Amino acid sequence: FCKQKIGSFLPVTKKKKSECNHSDAGIVESISMKNFMCHSHLGPFAFGSNVNFFVGNNGSGKSAVLTALIVALGGNAHATNRGLSLKGFVKEGENSADVSITLRNKGKDAYKPEVYSSAIIIDLRITRDGLRSYKLKSKSGHIISTKKEELISILDNFNIQVNNPVSVLTQEMSKHFLHSKGEGDKYKFFMKATQLDQMREDFIYIKQTKHVTNDKIEQQNEGLKELKRKYLEKEDRYKSLSSLDELRDKLQELQKQMAWALKLQADRQSTNKIEESERKYKQIQEKLEAITNQVQDLQPKCAELKAEAQKRNTDLKTVEVRGQCSHRTIQTDLENLRHQISTLGQQIDQYEHAISRAKEEKEQAALQRSIEANKRNLLMVERSRSNRLQRFGEHMPALLNAIEEAHKRGQFKQKPRGPLGYLISLKDTELALAVEVCLKGSLQAFTCDNHDDERLLQSIMAKFCPGGRRPVIITSQFLPQVHDTRRRAVNHPQYPSVLQALEIQDPVVTNCLIDQRGIESILLIKNRTEARRLMQGGNPPRNCTQAFSKEGDQIYNNRNYSAEQARAKYFSGDVEEDIRCVLTNENDRAQANRFQQQMRKLDEDIKQNESLLRRAHMEQKTTKVYFFNLKYVLFLFNFVFQASSAKASEICAERMDISRTARSLDTEINRLKVKISTQQDQQGDPKEIVRQYHEALENYKNTAQQVKNLKSFINNLDKVMDHRLQVYADLRSFMSARCKYYFDSMLAQRGYSGSMTFDHKKETLSISVQPKKGKKNDSGDMRSLSGGERSFSTVCFVLSLWAITEAPFRCLDEFDVYMDMVNRRISMDMMLRVAASQRFRQFIFLTPQSMSSLPDSKFIQIHQLKDPDRDQSEADGNQ
Repeated sequence: FCKQKIGSFLPVTKKKKSECNHSDAGIVESISMKNFMCHSHLGPFAFGSNVNFFVGNNGSGKSAVLTALIVALGGNAHATNRGLSLKGFVKEGENSADVSITLRNKGKDAYKPEVYSSAIIIDLRITRDGLRSYKLKSKSGHIISTKKEELISILDNFNIQVNNPVSVLTQEMSKHFLHSKGEGDKYKFFMKATQLDQMREDFIYIKQTKHVTNDKIEQQNEGLKELKRKYLEKEDRYKSLSSLDELRDKLQELQKQMAWALKLQADRQSTNKIEESERKYKQIQEKLEAITNQVQDLQPKCAELKAEAQKRNTDLKTVEVRGQCSHRTIQTDLENLRHQISTLGQQIDQYEHAISRAKEEKEQAALQRSIEANKRNLLMVERSRSNRLQRFGEHMPALLNAIEEAHKRGQFKQKPRGPLGYLISLKDTELALAVEVCLKGSLQAFTCDNHDDERLLQSIMAKFCPGGRRPVIITSQFLPQVHDTRRRAVNHPQYPSVLQALEIQDPVVTNCLIDQRGIESILLIKNRTEARRLMQGGNPPRNCTQAFSKEGDQIYNNRNYSAEQARAKYFSGDVEEDIRCVLTNENDRAQANRFQQQMRKLDEDIKQNESLLRRAHMEQKTTKVYFFNLKYVLFLFNFVFQASSAKASEICAERMDISRTARSLDTEINRLKVKISTQQDQQGDPKEIVRQYHEALENYKNTAQQVKNLKSFINNLDKVMDHRLQVYADLRSFMSARCKYYFDSMLAQRGYSGSMTFDHKKETLSISVQPKKGKKNDSGDMRSLSGGERSFSTVCFVLSLWAITEAPFRCLDEFDVYMDMVNRRISMDMMLRVAASQRFRQFIFLTPQSMSSLPDSKFIQIHQLKDPDRDQSEADGNQ
């Protein structure tokens, strides 16, 4: 807001007009009133363009005309000195009052003449409640706007300031400022008239705003400290989250150790049970020996039973040996199958890699063809170092020489032009690829004036163009001037057409490209995204058929195509860069030769590898089935061990060496759980902590940046204010000097002398006047002058202010009321001379005195108002 106020330091003044080049825009053409003040109908009054006198007794409507002018042009009731509220201007017994003013709108300072025409009609309505509404009309009466903002724009354009006493000087304003004996009142009048007081108020406002801003900076500095404290607090909580994660990791590790500790404890318990079983076995063995002694008496039967037992024992050992052999065989087969599956998998990966590599190498054949083309391009580009024509074919220089020789012999009626790409150049080299893609085959084409020349050119081309690859020949009558494309050409304020982007010296070449490619209706837009937005946004430019981006993309209004080439061939400006690009591609030749040697072998192996791959896949499937069967058998043998380790493996898949007991681990796990729970309750939700930390950090950074920006703004404002205050002081001194000069000039016209003393520090203006010879006034004080002399001096002061300010019209209300006939005549002559020297300005004088002594002139118009009818309640004013 402060920056906006800085722009209004200087008063609004217009460039001074000369009589040979003036504009009378803003003067009043007519005014009419209805139910305004004590008048039912007053007017309409048609104003003259230069001097207007409103003459009439008190109550005839002079002041009503001036008041209506002020109010209708945006002034408030206080400025009229006729009331405290607008509702006081509504005639007693009526609901509303209407004022209509017509302002001239001609000349170079006219306001929107294409809308309002040569006059602006301002209709004002004031309701009984004091509300005011506007209708701004054109000369034809059409309503253009009802907003006061539009009225303010009109007044600013015409520099109309009804609140400025220099533009409209009422009786009360004159008594208060001009006839006041106080030097301070005269100084205030000078400042208000020159709008220097408005500049001073703006400076005061900006200083106040600066102080408010400084206070705000101090407040924000205090707030910044609090924000930093909160930010650091949130940062500490944010960092504490990492220690909580460490506790969780430690708890997880202890839980893994606990699982394997319980497993080892179970194993130890099993071992103890085995030892207990062995002890019981010994006891049983001892009992068995006792029993053996008892059965010695039964030896025969024992021998028989022993033989039977030995037989059964032998059978049992046989079964155990078979079981052990079967287990070892299964383990061996399983290991062999695993190795075989791994080997097959590696072979499959090798076959797949070989096939993939073969397919990639097979694509190098296309690369070889590209390398051969690059060799040709390299040769062509190297030759074009010395002759750009070589880019259009190695045969092209010889072909053009042959055409030139035939033309010199008079064989051609008109010399053919070509190749067309050689005869044109670019204004912007960034568009080289776009133009080349757009023109395509036309770049190598030739153009002939008639068919006889075409046949002759074909016969010449047959001698120089190898393999029958001849350039295209376009036959069209040669014209000395370029086609008129203004109706069908595209004209865009930002992007050129192809025709605008080319520099072509020969109109024949230009006409040929216009006829063949329509280059006047094709746009060139460097950015492809902008090109698509412009062409496919639903409203493409007028007469535009297509567009090209600098990458060569072709864009229509419903589709687009990408370019097939990456660099410009014919319009490239950097030959060395083209050679480097071609040589880069040439470096691939060595690798392509190696690929060729491998291609023949790989082509022979592809079929064999694919057959082996299919067979390997089949063998892998069969082996996997057999493997899963053996794995199931192994699972049955290891079932008991797996069952005992299952629970520990679920918690931790990797076996761990544990040195601590399960009880100590359980105690520490419980302690960590309590500690984690306590910290979680203290910290709260981790996501919320992270969000609060980032929010506090962002608030701190934003506030710090705002404080920095405000401090920078205050520093810049101080610099601007220092400069503006100096300009203000210089302008005040300059306008004071001009006012003194014109005041002395006005007094000298009657033989008076005087002085004006400005004291800008004390804000006083002292005016002293010395009458002409024979009437000495030693002090020069205006209070010692007669009433007429003081009024004359006052008029000189007003005229000097007129000379240093600008306004389309000026109004004086009863300026001669205190003058005698001599001073009145002299003052009138002075004002008429000023008016005569400024025919482009309008002067409106209100006086109760008779103007019969005025000379007849087409520039002076007198409006004689009818005396009020005291017997009737209505008073009508007529011209």
